[in-house]
Amino acid sequence: MSLDIPDRVRRTVVADGNAAWLDELPGIVASLAREWSLTIGRSFAGGHVALVVEATRADGTAAVLKIGVPGQDLGPEAIALRLADGEGCAKLWAEDAGRQALLMERLGAPLYDLVADPASRHELLCDVAVRLWRPVDPDLDLPTGATLAEQYAERLPRLWEQAGRPCSPATVADALNCLERRRLAHDDRSAVLVHGDVHELNALQAADGSYKLIDPTGLRAEPACDLGTIVRCNPDLGDDLRARTERLAARTGVDAAAIWDWGTIHRVVSGVYACSIGFQPFGELLLAEADRLTA
Repeated sequence: MSLDIPDRVRRTVVADGNAAWLDELPGIVASLAREWSLTIGRSFAGGHVALVVEATRADGTAAVLKIGVPGQDLGPEAIALRLADGEGCAKLWAEDAGRQALLMERLGAPLYDLVADPASRHELLCDVAVRLWRPVDPDLDLPTGATLAEQYAERLPRLWEQAGRPCSPATVADALNCLERRRLAHDDRSAVLVHGDVHELNALQAADGSYKLIDPTGLRAEPACDLGTIVRCNPDLGDDLRARTERLAARTGVDAAAIWDWGTIHRVVSGVYACSIGFQPFGELLLAEADRLTA
Protein backbone atom coordinates (compact mmCIF):
# COMPACT_ATOMS: atom_id res chain seq x y z
CA MET A 1 0.00 0.00 0.00
CA SER A 2 1.26 3.49 -0.92
CA LEU A 3 0.86 5.77 2.08
CA ASP A 4 1.61 9.48 2.42
CA ILE A 5 3.07 10.00 5.89
CA PRO A 6 3.13 13.71 6.88
CA ASP A 7 6.57 15.14 7.63
CA ARG A 8 5.63 16.10 11.21
CA VAL A 9 4.59 12.53 11.99
CA ARG A 10 7.73 11.17 10.37
CA ARG A 11 9.99 13.58 12.32
CA THR A 12 8.31 12.72 15.62
CA VAL A 13 8.70 8.99 15.09
CA VAL A 14 12.34 9.23 13.97
CA ALA A 15 13.23 11.58 16.84
CA ASP A 16 11.82 9.05 19.30
CA GLY A 17 13.92 6.24 17.82
CA ASN A 18 11.00 4.40 16.24
CA ALA A 19 11.86 4.73 12.56
CA ALA A 20 11.18 1.01 11.97
CA TRP A 21 7.50 1.65 12.72
CA LEU A 22 7.29 3.80 9.60
CA ASP A 23 8.13 0.74 7.49
CA GLU A 24 5.43 -1.26 9.28
CA LEU A 25 2.78 1.44 8.98
CA PRO A 26 1.52 0.67 5.42
CA GLY A 27 0.92 -2.94 6.46
CA ILE A 28 -0.91 -1.82 9.62
CA VAL A 29 -3.18 0.45 7.59
CA ALA A 30 -3.80 -2.26 4.98
CA SER A 31 -4.75 -4.83 7.63
CA LEU A 32 -7.13 -2.41 9.35
CA ALA A 33 -8.67 -1.55 5.97
CA ARG A 34 -9.35 -5.23 5.33
CA GLU A 35 -10.78 -5.91 8.78
CA TRP A 36 -12.98 -2.81 8.85
CA SER A 37 -13.86 -2.88 5.11
CA LEU A 38 -12.35 0.52 4.36
CA THR A 39 -11.13 2.30 1.27
CA ILE A 40 -8.18 4.47 2.29
CA GLY A 41 -7.76 8.01 0.95
CA ARG A 42 -5.38 10.88 1.53
CA SER A 43 -3.53 11.68 4.76
CA PHE A 44 -4.35 14.74 6.82
CA ALA A 45 -1.49 17.10 7.64
CA GLY A 46 -1.21 19.03 10.89
CA GLY A 47 -0.77 16.54 13.72
CA HIS A 48 2.46 14.93 14.84
CA VAL A 49 1.46 12.17 17.28
CA ALA A 50 -0.83 10.19 14.99
CA LEU A 51 -1.34 9.32 11.35
CA VAL A 52 -4.82 10.44 10.31
CA VAL A 53 -6.20 9.40 6.91
CA GLU A 54 -9.47 9.64 5.05
CA ALA A 55 -11.39 6.39 4.85
CA THR A 56 -14.67 5.30 3.32
CA ARG A 57 -16.71 2.48 4.85
CA ALA A 58 -18.29 -0.28 2.78
CA ASP A 59 -21.67 1.49 2.86
CA GLY A 60 -20.11 4.70 1.51
CA THR A 61 -19.97 6.53 4.85
CA ALA A 62 -17.08 9.00 5.12
CA ALA A 63 -14.78 8.13 8.00
CA VAL A 64 -11.38 8.94 9.49
CA LEU A 65 -8.77 6.37 10.49
CA LYS A 66 -6.38 7.49 13.23
CA ILE A 67 -3.30 5.51 14.29
CA GLY A 68 -1.18 6.73 17.20
CA VAL A 69 2.60 6.78 16.88
CA PRO A 70 4.59 4.46 19.17
CA GLY A 71 4.29 5.60 22.77
CA GLN A 72 1.07 7.50 22.09
CA ASP A 73 -1.77 5.98 24.11
CA LEU A 74 -5.12 6.61 22.45
CA GLY A 75 -6.93 4.79 25.24
CA PRO A 76 -8.20 7.90 27.07
CA GLU A 77 -9.32 9.42 23.77
CA ALA A 78 -11.25 6.25 22.93
CA ILE A 79 -12.91 6.27 26.36
CA ALA A 80 -13.89 9.92 25.94
CA LEU A 81 -15.33 9.25 22.48
CA ARG A 82 -17.31 6.25 23.70
CA LEU A 83 -18.73 8.25 26.61
CA ALA A 84 -19.65 11.17 24.35
CA ASP A 85 -21.33 8.81 21.85
CA GLY A 86 -21.33 11.42 19.09
CA GLU A 87 -22.62 14.27 21.29
CA GLY A 88 -20.08 17.09 21.35
CA CYS A 89 -17.36 14.89 19.81
CA ALA A 90 -16.94 12.89 16.63
CA LYS A 91 -18.67 9.50 16.70
CA LEU A 92 -16.38 6.53 17.37
CA TRP A 93 -17.19 3.48 15.23
CA ALA A 94 -14.35 1.06 15.96
CA GLU A 95 -11.10 0.80 17.89
CA ASP A 96 -8.11 -1.50 18.06
CA ALA A 97 -6.12 -0.92 21.25
CA GLY A 98 -3.25 -3.17 20.18
CA ARG A 99 -2.57 -1.12 17.07
CA GLN A 100 -3.62 2.18 18.68
CA ALA A 101 -6.22 2.69 15.95
CA LEU A 102 -9.55 4.51 15.98
CA LEU A 103 -12.20 4.68 13.25
CA MET A 104 -14.36 7.78 13.53
CA GLU A 105 -16.95 9.93 11.87
CA ARG A 106 -15.46 12.30 9.30
CA LEU A 107 -16.40 15.92 9.90
CA GLY A 108 -16.14 19.05 7.80
CA ALA A 109 -14.23 22.32 7.93
CA PRO A 110 -12.92 23.78 11.21
CA LEU A 111 -14.77 26.52 13.06
CA TYR A 112 -11.83 28.86 12.49
CA ASP A 113 -12.41 28.79 8.71
CA LEU A 114 -16.19 29.16 8.88
CA VAL A 115 -16.86 31.85 11.51
CA ALA A 116 -15.02 35.15 11.15
CA ASP A 117 -16.09 36.86 14.39
CA PRO A 118 -13.86 35.76 17.32
CA ALA A 119 -16.50 36.36 19.98
CA SER A 120 -18.95 34.17 18.08
CA ARG A 121 -16.29 31.46 17.80
CA HIS A 122 -15.75 31.57 21.56
CA GLU A 123 -19.48 31.19 22.19
CA LEU A 124 -19.73 28.24 19.80
CA LEU A 125 -16.72 26.58 21.41
CA CYS A 126 -18.30 27.09 24.80
CA ASP A 127 -21.57 25.54 23.64
CA VAL A 128 -19.95 22.46 22.10
CA ALA A 129 -17.89 21.91 25.27
CA VAL A 130 -21.06 22.06 27.38
CA ARG A 131 -22.62 19.37 25.17
CA LEU A 132 -19.68 17.11 25.90
CA TRP A 133 -19.59 17.54 29.68
CA ARG A 134 -21.22 14.69 31.57
CA PRO A 135 -20.68 12.85 34.87
CA VAL A 136 -18.00 10.19 34.82
CA ASP A 137 -17.63 7.17 37.06
CA PRO A 138 -14.58 7.85 39.30
CA ASP A 139 -13.52 4.22 38.77
CA LEU A 140 -13.14 4.78 35.03
CA ASP A 141 -9.53 4.81 33.85
CA LEU A 142 -9.25 8.48 32.95
CA PRO A 143 -6.68 10.97 34.27
CA THR A 144 -8.08 13.69 36.51
CA GLY A 145 -7.66 17.44 36.56
CA ALA A 146 -5.59 17.00 39.71
CA THR A 147 -3.29 14.54 37.93
CA LEU A 148 -2.90 16.94 35.02
CA ALA A 149 -2.06 19.79 37.40
CA GLU A 150 0.59 17.66 39.11
CA GLN A 151 2.14 16.65 35.79
CA TYR A 152 2.23 20.22 34.51
CA ALA A 153 3.73 21.49 37.78
CA GLU A 154 6.51 18.95 37.50
CA ARG A 155 7.22 19.56 33.81
CA LEU A 156 6.85 23.32 33.48
CA PRO A 157 10.04 24.51 35.26
CA ARG A 158 12.15 21.93 33.43
CA LEU A 159 10.59 22.73 30.06
CA TRP A 160 11.03 26.47 30.70
CA GLU A 161 14.77 25.95 31.24
CA GLN A 162 15.08 23.73 28.15
CA ALA A 163 13.28 26.33 26.02
CA GLY A 164 15.75 29.03 27.09
CA ARG A 165 13.51 30.75 29.66
CA PRO A 166 11.13 32.24 27.06
CA CYS A 167 9.00 34.08 29.64
CA SER A 168 9.61 35.76 32.98
CA PRO A 169 10.15 33.78 36.21
CA ALA A 170 7.12 35.59 37.62
CA THR A 171 4.94 34.19 34.83
CA VAL A 172 6.08 30.65 35.60
CA ALA A 173 5.46 31.23 39.32
CA ASP A 174 1.96 32.52 38.56
CA ALA A 175 1.18 29.41 36.52
CA LEU A 176 2.51 27.15 39.28
CA ASN A 177 0.28 28.90 41.82
CA CYS A 178 -2.73 28.37 39.54
CA LEU A 179 -1.80 24.71 39.14
CA GLU A 180 -1.71 24.22 42.91
CA ARG A 181 -5.11 25.86 43.34
CA ARG A 182 -6.67 23.67 40.64
CA ARG A 183 -5.04 20.54 42.05
CA LEU A 184 -6.55 21.24 45.47
CA ALA A 185 -9.93 22.16 43.96
CA HIS A 186 -10.43 18.82 42.19
CA ASP A 187 -13.49 16.96 43.47
CA ASP A 188 -14.46 13.56 42.06
CA ARG A 189 -18.08 14.20 43.02
CA SER A 190 -18.44 17.17 40.65
CA ALA A 191 -15.84 16.31 38.00
CA VAL A 192 -17.11 15.73 34.46
CA LEU A 193 -15.77 14.43 31.19
CA VAL A 194 -13.84 17.30 29.58
CA HIS A 195 -12.11 17.54 26.23
CA GLY A 196 -8.85 19.10 27.40
CA ASP A 197 -7.97 21.14 24.29
CA VAL A 198 -10.99 23.11 23.07
CA HIS A 199 -9.95 25.48 20.27
CA GLU A 200 -11.09 26.64 16.83
CA LEU A 201 -9.14 24.03 14.87
CA ASN A 202 -10.39 21.17 17.03
CA ALA A 203 -14.05 22.04 16.42
CA LEU A 204 -15.27 20.81 13.01
CA GLN A 205 -18.64 21.22 11.34
CA ALA A 206 -20.96 18.21 11.38
CA ALA A 207 -23.45 17.28 8.67
CA ASP A 208 -26.29 19.03 10.52
CA GLY A 209 -24.38 22.33 10.68
CA SER A 210 -23.46 22.02 14.34
CA TYR A 211 -19.88 21.61 15.56
CA LYS A 212 -18.17 18.63 17.12
CA LEU A 213 -14.77 18.35 18.77
CA ILE A 214 -11.95 16.06 17.67
CA ASP A 215 -8.83 14.79 19.46
CA PRO A 216 -10.15 14.78 23.05
CA THR A 217 -7.46 14.36 25.67
CA GLY A 218 -10.01 12.57 27.84
CA LEU A 219 -10.00 13.93 31.37
CA ARG A 220 -12.18 13.78 34.46
CA ALA A 221 -11.97 17.36 35.64
CA GLU A 222 -13.82 20.55 36.48
CA PRO A 223 -15.52 22.23 33.47
CA ALA A 224 -13.29 25.29 33.91
CA CYS A 225 -10.43 23.22 32.46
CA ASP A 226 -12.06 23.37 29.02
CA LEU A 227 -13.15 27.00 29.28
CA GLY A 228 -9.60 27.98 30.22
CA THR A 229 -8.43 26.78 26.82
CA ILE A 230 -10.89 29.18 25.18
CA VAL A 231 -9.41 31.98 27.29
CA ARG A 232 -5.90 30.91 26.31
CA CYS A 233 -6.34 30.88 22.54
CA ASN A 234 -5.76 33.75 20.08
CA PRO A 235 -4.12 36.21 22.48
CA ASP A 236 -3.28 38.40 19.48
CA LEU A 237 -6.96 39.30 18.96
CA GLY A 238 -6.60 42.26 21.26
CA ASP A 239 -9.72 41.64 23.33
CA ASP A 240 -9.76 41.78 27.12
CA LEU A 241 -9.14 38.25 28.37
CA ARG A 242 -10.74 39.08 31.72
CA ALA A 243 -13.90 40.14 29.91
CA ARG A 244 -13.75 36.98 27.79
CA THR A 245 -13.52 34.96 31.01
CA GLU A 246 -16.53 36.72 32.52
CA ARG A 247 -18.60 36.09 29.37
CA LEU A 248 -17.81 32.37 29.48
CA ALA A 249 -18.60 32.22 33.19
CA ALA A 250 -21.95 33.95 32.65
CA ARG A 251 -22.79 31.62 29.74
CA THR A 252 -22.07 28.43 31.70
CA GLY A 253 -22.39 29.23 35.40
CA VAL A 254 -18.78 28.09 35.92
CA ASP A 255 -16.65 30.01 38.43
CA ALA A 256 -14.73 32.79 36.68
CA ALA A 257 -11.71 32.48 39.00
CA ALA A 258 -11.35 28.80 38.11
CA ILE A 259 -11.62 29.61 34.39
CA TRP A 260 -8.95 32.29 34.77
CA ASP A 261 -6.62 29.89 36.58
CA TRP A 262 -6.95 27.29 33.82
CA GLY A 263 -6.54 29.98 31.17
CA THR A 264 -3.26 31.00 32.78
CA ILE A 265 -2.15 27.37 33.00
CA HIS A 266 -2.93 26.58 29.37
CA ARG A 267 -1.39 29.85 28.16
CA VAL A 268 1.93 29.37 29.93
CA VAL A 269 2.29 25.60 29.49
CA SER A 270 1.29 25.73 25.82
CA GLY A 271 3.49 28.77 25.20
CA VAL A 272 6.58 27.24 26.78
CA TYR A 273 6.01 23.93 25.00
CA ALA A 274 5.51 25.69 21.65
CA CYS A 275 8.77 27.58 22.15
CA SER A 276 10.58 24.35 23.03
CA ILE A 277 9.62 22.76 19.69
CA GLY A 278 9.93 25.93 17.59
CA PHE A 279 6.20 26.29 16.95
CA GLN A 280 6.14 30.03 16.28
CA PRO A 281 4.79 32.65 16.42
CA PHE A 282 2.18 30.82 18.53
CA GLY A 283 4.46 30.29 21.52
CA GLU A 284 5.81 33.84 21.51
CA LEU A 285 2.31 35.31 21.27
CA LEU A 286 1.05 33.28 24.20
CA LEU A 287 4.01 34.09 26.42
CA ALA A 288 4.07 37.79 25.54
CA GLU A 289 0.46 37.97 26.72
CA ALA A 290 1.29 35.91 29.80
CA ASP A 291 4.16 38.25 30.71
CA ARG A 292 1.94 41.30 30.19
CA LEU A 293 -0.77 39.88 32.44
CA THR A 294 1.73 38.90 35.13
CA ALA A 295 3.36 42.34 35.07
